[in-house]
Amino acid sequence: MHYPIALEGALKLKEISYIHAEGYPAGEMKHGPNALIDESLPVVCIATKDPDDPASVLKYEKTLSNIQEVTARAGRVIAIATEGDDEISSLVEHTLYIPRAPELLLPILEVVPLQLLAYHIAVRRGCDVDQPRNLAKSVTVE
Repeated sequence: MHYPIALEGALKLKEISYIHAEGYPAGEMKHGPNALIDESLPVVCIATKDPDDPASVLKYEKTLSNIQEVTARAGRVIAIATEGDDEISSLVEHTLYIPRAPELLLPILEVVPLQLLAYHIAVRRGCDVDQPRNLAKSVTVE
């Protein structure tokens, strides 16, 4: 359920900062994207967890394993993590924290820092975030 949020984060980066980005489920990283990782490729990783949900903790542990694979290839990791998670900060370059929440609510919170990250990157690149180029509305009013 975090995969669509990764897709949304990548879409916002493309739309307003004109940087190519792709969203991937953590388990799919071994099938191609890991080959692209080097010291110049930042990887944004959603590594949140609900400590009260064993399935969420298991997913988190697998995500940490993927983060370690990225850093072993000299990749630069920016993590979206849950407040109070001290374990992740030693594995990544930067951590953006969201409040603790039940697993099913985490995606709502995860999207906010991804959108803000895209916004601030776009502003630093000098992009007009209020009028991105070549975007058309998918719904029009007649």
